[in-house]
Amino acid sequence: MSQTRDRSAAGRRHATPSRIGRVRRQAVPAPRVVIALLLLLGLVCVMLLDGYLRAEVGNDQRVRSGASASNVPESVLDGGPFLSFEGGTARTQSVPDKTIVLTFDDGPDPEWTQQVLDILDDNDVPGTFFLVGSMISRYPDVVRRMVDDGNEVGIHTFTHVDLSYQSSSRVTREIAQTQLALAGAAGITTTLFRAPYSSTNDAIDNYSWPVYQKLGAMGYTSVFVDTDSEDWQKPGVSKIVKWATPKNGKGTSVLFHDAGGDRSQTLEALPQYIKKMKAKGYTFTTVSGAQTTTNTSTAQSTAGAPNGPTTSSDTRQNNPEQAAHRAADTVTHGEGRALLAAVAIAEWTVPGLATALVVVGVAVMGRFALMLLLARRHYRQRNRRRFVWGPTVTEPVSVIVPAYNEKECIANTLKSLAASTHPIEIIVVDDGSTDNTAEIAESLGLPHVRVVRQENAGKSAALNNGVRQARYDIVVMMDGDTVFEPDTVHRLVQPFGDPEVGAVAGNAKVGNRNTLIGAWQHIEYVMGFNLDRRMYDLMRCMPTIPGAIGAFRREAVLAVGGMSEDTLAEDTDITIALHRAGWRVVYAEHARAWTEAPSSLGQLWRQRYRWSYGTMQALWKHRGSVTDRGPSGRFGRVGMPLVVLFQIVTPVFAPLIDVFTLYAMIFVDLKASLLAWLAVLVVQLVCAAYAFRLDGEKYRYLLMLPLQQLAYRQLMYLVLIHSCVTAATGGRLRWQKLKRTGEVGTPTPGTEVR
Repeated sequence: MSQTRDRSAAGRRHATPSRIGRVRRQAVPAPRVVIALLLLLGLVCVMLLDGYLRAEVGNDQRVRSGASASNVPESVLDGGPFLSFEGGTARTQSVPDKTIVLTFDDGPDPEWTQQVLDILDDNDVPGTFFLVGSMISRYPDVVRRMVDDGNEVGIHTFTHVDLSYQSSSRVTREIAQTQLALAGAAGITTTLFRAPYSSTNDAIDNYSWPVYQKLGAMGYTSVFVDTDSEDWQKPGVSKIVKWATPKNGKGTSVLFHDAGGDRSQTLEALPQYIKKMKAKGYTFTTVSGAQTTTNTSTAQSTAGAPNGPTTSSDTRQNNPEQAAHRAADTVTHGEGRALLAAVAIAEWTVPGLATALVVVGVAVMGRFALMLLLARRHYRQRNRRRFVWGPTVTEPVSVIVPAYNEKECIANTLKSLAASTHPIEIIVVDDGSTDNTAEIAESLGLPHVRVVRQENAGKSAALNNGVRQARYDIVVMMDGDTVFEPDTVHRLVQPFGDPEVGAVAGNAKVGNRNTLIGAWQHIEYVMGFNLDRRMYDLMRCMPTIPGAIGAFRREAVLAVGGMSEDTLAEDTDITIALHRAGWRVVYAEHARAWTEAPSSLGQLWRQRYRWSYGTMQALWKHRGSVTDRGPSGRFGRVGMPLVVLFQIVTPVFAPLIDVFTLYAMIFVDLKASLLAWLAVLVVQLVCAAYAFRLDGEKYRYLLMLPLQQLAYRQLMYLVLIHSCVTAATGGRLRWQKLKRTGEVGTPTPGTEVR
């Protein structure tokens, strides 16, 4: 990525518009920030919804057992399976003799429920299905068919939690959300309810009793069973049929399951059970059908006489809309449809993103492996005793220092150059500074220093002016806030002994690394930029000569038209142009420059935003390189895809990896997700440690790596996303000058700059 210094002067920066956006002196439009934040917020909401539907928020799987039922009336515990609270009094109802109410829990399921419905259709019997709201939201078509076929539906909560552990507001929310999903799927609401982890009336205890009272006051009938097939245990078809069969001709509410696991035994047992019970003279009905003909008892008595059951044919054909069903009002129906639409988006988005992230993860891990392999090869090749580029370069070179309001740094920069072991001329191009930068440079009285003044026109114009003023065939370009070591220039220009080399990238170092932000950037420079440069060097597709330290053949720069003002990343622009002109671009790892990195998050954001946006502009400008032929087309064939993939595409997806990690920790498996994240961190730590070893850096800074991954890296990703939004919407970006302190002093051999 570019390492060019930022600066601005009100109303005095000029640039030619690129196809992506014009470089103009105006604030970044706030709506683009809003768009980026809304995209991130939307993704988080989609993932939260998906997690809520799939794994229950908090993954609350508590199930109460063995609690006392001392507060529950005996008539309720011993009464029929239908519990209501008409007039505030608990009343239970039984199923008429020779009548069976088939009930199914935990659906709908796109596989098992559909087959259960087929069996009911084939045997002309109805069922009452107690549905989980999250499943309704995911499979509304199954619910719609269920109701259209004349079956009855009830509520089984939204997330299948034990309500006895939940607050009153959570209970209300579970019911309301399920009703909303039901309204969206089938346009109805229901008055039937069955609590998860309950079967017979004796499942009511002192903790759940208030829940049933609350729901009864809301008009719900709580449905239990007399007979449990226990098909969830998968005991075998014969046992399922046996356990579901009532004794002595009694009517029964029987429990089966149409979801929640492998229901193949249920599907095999169900038609056998229906045929067996029909042969014994039983009829099948729904909960509502049984309620119209059953014995009724209050909590004080259980007297009453049956009036006769409703037949299967009556229920399925003459009364297609069950008494428990109510048509949803317009508002509820609309809100339900909106819920289903949101769920549908989540159902498509989350798996799609998960697949994309797997691809990105594999690509990133492959890149790490490739970087380590090529970095080792690069180090071994370039540090062999016999390795030479060609004849030693000893002729003088021109060093161009573009400067705009650099009074804090210019003295240190020029003093470091004056100590150079290589013969140089120093051209300071003052770009209309207003803080006496030019006067400070002249007052130093250093030899071989020329100060060239120009009207404020931008860094590219200043560099081009310096190239025109240069006396020598090799020009070194640097920033006005950067300092060189005494042998930097000599090491930097040695690759020009190879006549194919047109430009050389130096090794930029963070000078103010003893702050938290500086340490983070130090890790990034060593691990990210320098490992990348080693890899790109061997692959002959270096994308950027850093603005802080780079050397060029003067003839090559002039041949491609000089430093372009078309983009904000003039260093990337000129590098790609040189590739396309057939020149080779290499990396000189031992040519070190020390630069002052941004010291605050705000300045860092502005700098990296411009870098990212400028790189996109340069890539767009040179998009034609992908069709270039011959050696000059290598960047387009190799470098362009790599830069787009690893500097734009994968970083854009990288925040999603972290978001998905949090998603998995909350909704899937905390331990496994945390271990996976730590494993990736270890891989990055290994890469960083190797990069530090190659650069001869102290390992102590790697203690900051975990925090960098949690904080700094996220900021960089957001910057890139912001840049992508700006580029996609045709935004314009201004030059910005960063505040400098001049704390990076003149280096001495063998020491770090502080």
